[in-house]
Amino acid sequence: MTTEPAAGPLADDAPPTPAEETGERSSPTAAQLRRFIKSRPYVPLHELRRRFELNGELDDVCRVDGSEGAVLYVGLPTREANLLAQLLRDGDVGVELSRDPRVPIVVGVYALKPVARG
Repeated sequence: MTTEPAAGPLADDAPPTPAEETGERSSPTAAQLRRFIKSRPYVPLHELRRRFELNGELDDVCRVDGSEGAVLYVGLPTREANLLAQLLRDGDVGVELSRDPRVPIVVGVYALKPVARG
């Protein structure tokens, strides 16, 4: 008596999904970032990377323009760093900068506008 291999999504010979083939990941939207940041009093940047699976190179840092022309460095992939910068310019979030060394690198974010309930 021979057994047949399992059929369906758990089979070992199941074809890879398009995201698995290309190594792509789904990127968060600005609304998802805003909602996550507003759900907590403070979010360290490493928590954003972990929550949205933003795995990049160890030294990933992007230069972005903050509010009033300030230059900031954000340890996120370029797309997500630009989304965070836009939330900052819109006044939705604030950022905490590194104190040691004193450089304009973002270490955490927090909500500025209250969450609308209703």
